[in-house]
Amino acid sequence: MKKIYITDYNCITPLGFDVSSNWNALLEGESGVALHKVIENQEPFYASKINSEKLEEEFTKHFESVQNNNFTRLEKIFLLSLKPLVERHAISEETAFILSTTKGNISLLKNKNTLPEGVFLSDLAQKISDFFGFKTKPIVVSNACVSGVMALAVAKSMILSGKYNDAFVIAGDEISEFVISGFNSFQAIGTEICKPYDKNRDGINLGEAAAAVYITSETGKNEKFSFKISGDSAINDANHISGPSRTGDGLYASIKNAMTEAQVSAEQIDFISAHGTATIYNDEMEAIAFNRAELQNIPLHSLKAYYGHCLGASGLLETIISMESALKNTLIPSKNFEDIGTSQSLNIIKENQPAEIRYILKTASGFGGCNAAVVLEKCKE
Repeated sequence: MKKIYITDYNCITPLGFDVSSNWNALLEGESGVALHKVIENQEPFYASKINSEKLEEEFTKHFESVQNNNFTRLEKIFLLSLKPLVERHAISEETAFILSTTKGNISLLKNKNTLPEGVFLSDLAQKISDFFGFKTKPIVVSNACVSGVMALAVAKSMILSGKYNDAFVIAGDEISEFVISGFNSFQAIGTEICKPYDKNRDGINLGEAAAAVYITSETGKNEKFSFKISGDSAINDANHISGPSRTGDGLYASIKNAMTEAQVSAEQIDFISAHGTATIYNDEMEAIAFNRAELQNIPLHSLKAYYGHCLGASGLLETIISMESALKNTLIPSKNFEDIGTSQSLNIIKENQPAEIRYILKTASGFGGCNAAVVLEKCKE
């Protein structure tokens, strides 16, 4: 049976426009979360937002011959994220392009009485695909906040089926008035930089980012690293339109399925990159699920206090940082965590620390009862 690997990646975030900049910022404990005023007549709130002036500078530098007004802000973030990977890996007739997002160009709907074409996710994916010259029909993965992790599973499945030889996966979302209003309606937005799993947590910070990976079954000497996608699973617990399961059923099942496919035990997992939104119910649900899976002693962190919740980008971005962590043999702390605020214990990482990391468990959960997990194995560095 084929083995599927991630051999390249890139990201665009408020902490940097490449992986190395992001990694260095994380090592220094920097957060992209700050006060931002996004909606007129509404007070500023804590969020992680890409600097628009810096974005325009980078876009102009990397796409000199492209007209700026041909692309939305989100599309520019996508293009910048994917460009280095496309330059390093050839696109063939059997290369898949997969786009992960929750809302895409939702900002185009503001003050509009008609539906602009760019607001449809299929059109957004096709536009990015056409720009880089992909030869196959693009695939869209949009399943709330598990989209980024699920996109990895879709790429793996498509390559294993023989339909494609390799795949470029890109995930992204931006902060919009629509998203802000939605989370405000739940009274879920925190009043400070968020504190995942902490007893004093009071809600999420929204974020925006784009992340991209290259996935293949054919690794060669040119790759600097490779991570095997050893196992994956996505389970919907059908609990509630927005509330997570009180028993962690969906996340627990996703974790167990992914670990079973990967043929690893709980003791073999070296590190967990969890969802950790810093809402009362999500963090409690995760703690229950991890304990049910006997993972309560495995080092764990959430990156939400660095990046905010980047919706469809969060799972893929956090997967990339997890792989970078494995390559650098360093665990990044769960920022702002002080005292456990869940009913069951977790081994929350509190400071930068050295570690030998072979097996990574990445999890994600989202509205509608969706949950996903993926096990990655470091194979080459």
